[in-house]
Formats: sequence, C-alpha cells, structure tokens
Amino acid sequence: MTKIIIAIVLFVSSLVSAQNVNLTVKISGLKNDNGKVQVGLFNSKGDFLKKVYRGVSSEIKSNGAVVTFLNIPKGEYAISAYHDKNNNAKLDTNFIGIPKEDVACSNNAKGVMGPPKYEDAKFQLKKDRKIDVKFNN
Repeated sequence: MTKIIIAIVLFVSSLVSAQNVNLTVKISGLKNDNGKVQVGLFNSKGDFLKKVYRGVSSEIKSNGAVVTFLNIPKGEYAISAYHDKNNNAKLDTNFIGIPKEDVACSNNAKGVMGPPKYEDAKFQLKKDRKIDVKFNN
C-alpha cells in the first residue's frame, strides 16, 4: 500500500513540475565586480518594482553574472536588477527616491520621468528560456 501511495505522489509531482519551466538570466554591463547583483522576478503589473515574486542575488564576475529561476509556472513575467555595490541587500535611493545604484530591467525597459513600466519589461515564459539583461550606465 505504501508503494502505491509513493508512486501516486511521484506521478502527480512529475505532472506538476512538467508544467513549470526554468528561466536563466544573463546579466552584463556592470561597471565593476564590487558587491552583488540582486535580481527580482515579478509576475504581475500591480507588484512590479514593489513586491518580488522570486528574488536571487549573485556574485559578479567580469562585470556580469548568471542567475537561474527554477520551477517557475508558465506565464507573463518581468525582471528588474540592481547592482548592490555596498552589499546591503537593498536598493539605495536619494531623498526623493531616485536610485543611487545602477538598475536594469528585462527588454531594456527604461523609465521616463520615473521607473520603467511593466508593459515595457514583460515577457512570456512558455518553455525553458534564457534572457539577457544589460546595464547601460
């Protein structure tokens, strides 16, 4: 009986994970290797740049990094990254909220008189995918 239950659980798990995919993000264009790069994955317009769906940090080597988000449900997402130069795990801003640390988004989305828009940064994730995020500072 135990073997049957384990087999059913493994089968259901394989079905669920078969619907999920992996996203690899190649970061380039950082000015130096100091600190870390913090990468946030966002899964809705309302949460973009406010509440990270999943986040990772990575060491920087040769002015870049590679991070992978594993087992992500298929859907629409956007990426935001910042160069955490002082390694304090937060985006440092000035007194009016403008970032002091370099930032970048998927699709090279840029803000005009404010932060980038979700509509400019979003992309579809239907299968395992690799995307590039370039810092253009």
